[in-house]
Amino acid sequence: MILVITPELIVPKETDTINQMFQEGLDLLHIRKPWLSRNEMFEFITQIDECFHSQLVLHTHYDLGKEFTISRFHFREIDRREKIYKPFVEENTISTSVHDITTYNTLDKEWEYAFISPFFPSISKKGYGLNSTIQEEIKHRNNPYVKLIALGGINQDNIHEVFEAEADGAALLGAIWGSEKPLKVFRKCRNVLMS
Repeated sequence: MILVITPELIVPKETDTINQMFQEGLDLLHIRKPWLSRNEMFEFITQIDECFHSQLVLHTHYDLGKEFTISRFHFREIDRREKIYKPFVEENTISTSVHDITTYNTLDKEWEYAFISPFFPSISKKGYGLNSTIQEEIKHRNNPYVKLIALGGINQDNIHEVFEAEADGAALLGAIWGSEKPLKVFRKCRNVLMS
């Protein structure tokens, strides 16, 4: 499974690129735009082809889910601690983020998957994840219910290591949006997965 996370700020032709990635087999798109107002988020979603709305995951403005028939929602660690996700468990698919395997192993089966980061040193956040031990920690995974999605520093040259480490998927961010040809990078990553 390959997921893409949006950059926090709008990039030129972003929704065009998103629609093309979906046409080429993108599994899920996480819309993480913490600075967008509800109206700006509404506008952003309307630019994504309606046939792909069921593959969108909201990180904010969860109430827009009803307007766009989006039933996937992502919650941060703090949201998990404060139980903000509880009203969304019924009839929706929820995901979360963790930064170590110990926390991941304690997640309940109401979570479909969890991002674990940083898998490699981050592309978008320079210096973040340089001393990450997640590739070692993943060997101690013992949660049979929640899928594990690697995040952080993943690109076409190392995505194979994610699946060799037996993660269930990879989330792409910096490799896609930091590239002048995001669609080309997505294709290369997907081709590694298909081969």
